[in-house]
Amino acid sequence: MLHPCLRCGACCAYFRVAFHWSETEAFLGGTVPPELTEKLDPHRVAMRGTQAAQPRCTALQGVIGEAAQCGIYPLRPSVCREVQPSWEFGAASPQCDKARLAHGLPVLQPEDWLDPFDAGEPPLPQSA
Repeated sequence: MLHPCLRCGACCAYFRVAFHWSETEAFLGGTVPPELTEKLDPHRVAMRGTQAAQPRCTALQGVIGEAAQCGIYPLRPSVCREVQPSWEFGAASPQCDKARLAHGLPVLQPEDWLDPFDAGEPPLPQSA
């Protein structure tokens, strides 16, 4: 099953992605590439592109709603890690739903998490 987020990217092109600057400092354990951020205030930075009138994170690759993914996924900021896709863990996500609707995409449903190729366990052979 292709993860629904790999066809989406709406959250990366809807929200401002702001977080503490320490997440960009390797010596403090930060992983976010600092060159992909811009200073907001003395304590916070934002991912480049997410403060625009029509936000789009500089790390977002691909076409929203078709094939989109985070180019720094393993290094993404904590705020990105906290956004949950609707129904992946059994509940709707207002953030996910809001971003998808803003891009003309339907909200995710529980059935979006079913693997269409998994028909369950094969039947046991019948004994003669």
